[in-house]
Amino acid sequence: MDFRWSIIQGYAPLFVKGFFMTVQVAVISIIIGTILGLLLGMLRLAEVKHGPWKWPFRLLKSLASFYVAFFRGTPLFVQILLIHFAVMPVLIHQDNGLLISGELARTIKQDYGAFISGIVALSLNAGAYISEIFRAGIQSIDRGQSYAASSLGMGYKLTMRYVVLPQAFRRMLPPLGNEAITLLKDSSLVSAIGLAELAYAARTVAGAYSRYWEPYITISVVYFAMTMILATLVGRLERKYAAPHHR
Repeated sequence: MDFRWSIIQGYAPLFVKGFFMTVQVAVISIIIGTILGLLLGMLRLAEVKHGPWKWPFRLLKSLASFYVAFFRGTPLFVQILLIHFAVMPVLIHQDNGLLISGELARTIKQDYGAFISGIVALSLNAGAYISEIFRAGIQSIDRGQSYAASSLGMGYKLTMRYVVLPQAFRRMLPPLGNEAITLLKDSSLVSAIGLAELAYAARTVAGAYSRYWEPYITISVVYFAMTMILATLVGRLERKYAAPHHR
């Protein structure tokens, strides 16, 4: 086995750029996905039994359930391609974009098209999985605590904020950490739409030299290091917020 370090050294700036792009995409997607997952999880648990908003709310919950089922039931790679080549051109297009059109749309598509598509796809995918994590975590809390908070005059928002969510968060930390690690690794899929992250850098080097050992072993080591660091941080958070043990 002849591992040529000179290949990696020659393309070091490309790998460094890819590393920071990977971190940037992963962090932004995790943040957006967590916020989206929290909102969806609470939406799917909320109930409106009376009043004029009963049926519109049920429709909204059905749409949320379909969204979760779709993004959990289809491959992330397909979602990235669908959003980049089908959805985003409808929303951002120079001629007739629904959200942005004209010269601004052309500039965004040319300079940030793959970046935006990648973040949108990863965030939507993560939001679907994280919503299930939040839903399961909230449902794991004994309903008696919510009833007790209600008897003290606390509304739904206050009960969730001060009683349910703090306890559920402890139980949700491990699966949330796993989802963050999975999202970090899955960010490599956005190289398929031309985003210059780590996998894209490795593919570029492999194409230039027709050698695959050096570039792909390099990014494997980098991904492994990032996931180990993230797993360590999650482990520390788990220990910090672990429920106190009673003797």
